[in-house]
Amino acid sequence: MLLLRDLQTATDSTSILTINKQTADMSSDDKPEIVDRGAKKEENEEGEENSGFLGKVKGFIQDIGEKIEGTIGFGKPTADVSAIHVPKINLKQCDLIVDVLVTNPNPIPIPLIDINYSIDSDGRKLISGLIPDAGTIHAHGSETVQIPLCIIYDDIKTTYESIQPGSIIPYRVKVDLIVDVPVFGRLTLPIEKKGEIPVPYKPDVDIDKIKFEKFSFEETVATLHLKLENKNDFDLGLNALDYEVWLCDVSIGGAELAKTEKLVKNGITYLDVPITFRPKDCGSALWDMIRGKGTGYSMKGNIDVDTPFGGMKLPLNKEGGTTRLKKQDDDDDDDEE
Repeated sequence: MLLLRDLQTATDSTSILTINKQTADMSSDDKPEIVDRGAKKEENEEGEENSGFLGKVKGFIQDIGEKIEGTIGFGKPTADVSAIHVPKINLKQCDLIVDVLVTNPNPIPIPLIDINYSIDSDGRKLISGLIPDAGTIHAHGSETVQIPLCIIYDDIKTTYESIQPGSIIPYRVKVDLIVDVPVFGRLTLPIEKKGEIPVPYKPDVDIDKIKFEKFSFEETVATLHLKLENKNDFDLGLNALDYEVWLCDVSIGGAELAKTEKLVKNGITYLDVPITFRPKDCGSALWDMIRGKGTGYSMKGNIDVDTPFGGMKLPLNKEGGTTRLKKQDDDDDDDEE
């Protein structure tokens, strides 16, 4: 009985020694390893991105994206002003049409959301506006988008006193095309174009003198010597002349232009226009001229001219002129006062 108890005590002592030895060994040799996961990540960041799971996924997505873009052909559209037309110009306004060529390289149509436009001249804002929902540009194609603009002369002359009739002013058209493109999202395509527009001034027309070629009470043939003053800073090509002449509120008929003429800028041009009328229809107006008394005349009509900016039809209106018949021995048969 004693022997068995001693053996159990010895066994327990050996176990305690063994545990103590393991504890000592652990405290001296088998210290637990401390891992800095952040540092390890930094050290292996490049390797993980290139060879790790996330790196493989990223590379796969990038490769697929490049292949899709290369195959489908998504790209940014381009725009440019191809031309500017002047369909209408007169003393009141100037209409412009801006042709914008838009190219869509994408395999699907793209909507043209808005068009913002403005026109200025030497820093002076003339007009501006917005065209919403301007249409759609077809896939893999180019289309010309026309932007109509209108400049009202009275508005700009009232706003800017330095803009005078007869002058040529520079202008700059600025256009922002806003499109919605897959992959890229909403884009703004800014473009601009410079040019010149006129502020027209109608020519002054007077009867310089009237020369009678054939005189009778039934039919009289005369030549109107007209004086036309072009007050514009550009030449006018006179193509057509359509007007009537009144003596003391009595019409003596109309006149026609025999050939085209050039009205030089800021200059005076003289024209001879034949006219035929019946003196007996003129009443007392012709007798006042014969007796040497002055008689009033007026002219009303239109003239068609060409300009460097397009054709114009300008009104012709002259009132308050005075004409009389001179004596036969004078150099001129009659003259205007």
